[in-house]
Amino acid sequence: MIHIVFNEVEIELMHKVQELDESLAGEVIQIKDDYAVGPVDQIYETEGYQQRRDWWKQLLENSPYKEQSDLVDDKLTVHNLIKALQENEEEQAWIWMGQNQHDVCGYYWLMPQLREFQGRVMVLYMNNLPFINEKGQIFYPSWLSEIQPSEFLKAKKLARPITLSEYEVDPDEWNKLSQENAMVRILEGGKKIVSREDAFYDAEILKNITGEWQKVSRVLQNTLNRMKIKTGDVFLMWRIRTLIEAGRIVTEGDINKDWKSFDVKLPGPGKQMELLPELNENGQ
Repeated sequence: MIHIVFNEVEIELMHKVQELDESLAGEVIQIKDDYAVGPVDQIYETEGYQQRRDWWKQLLENSPYKEQSDLVDDKLTVHNLIKALQENEEEQAWIWMGQNQHDVCGYYWLMPQLREFQGRVMVLYMNNLPFINEKGQIFYPSWLSEIQPSEFLKAKKLARPITLSEYEVDPDEWNKLSQENAMVRILEGGKKIVSREDAFYDAEILKNITGEWQKVSRVLQNTLNRMKIKTGDVFLMWRIRTLIEAGRIVTEGDINKDWKSFDVKLPGPGKQMELLPELNENGQ
């Protein structure tokens, strides 16, 4: 059994789950890229794949993750997964998904590549399912990392094969999103992903910037903690830099160095309220 997750923290989580249930023993692998953002046109072709790598390389410049940019190789991960399934006809792949665009877009990117193994690729989608948190309260998780390891023991009963009809319909859905090639994709419900414009998260960023100077790293962390529809810090920092270039945010310090080297604030009194409606008119 090979378990597939879409977040690094879920690797350790799955190992804890396996300690509780030996029937879930097996390798845990991660699809590392965040296919909910960035270019995805011709993603399975060399040109499209390289375009995406170049885009990430640009965003990762001056980030804490710059040295890790070459560690993301999902094509190699899938190659090794396919090889393992080909070499052992008894092997199964279990795809674990939370109810968020990051996991669902990762699923859409992955599953067409596993079509030859129909019946051996299982999916576990925590879609609108109640779980018990550490306080004994019922809640509906958006991310697998929000679920206690013990709760996964009942979740495993949800495992089912990806159906033939899903292998027909879901790749068409992903192809549509790839052709739209938006910079942002969000989950509207179920497995419905919709494209959004580059500026989708700008209003969330501006909510956390005032007329007083703040470290950009603090703005970034506050935005990540408060936003309802989550995205990654690298993408948000790209949007902050874009807002700076547009004059919607002013800076102090060197924005061409690391994330701790400059402060930000709004251009002047009342600007925050002026900017947010402008963004809302663009679909926020």
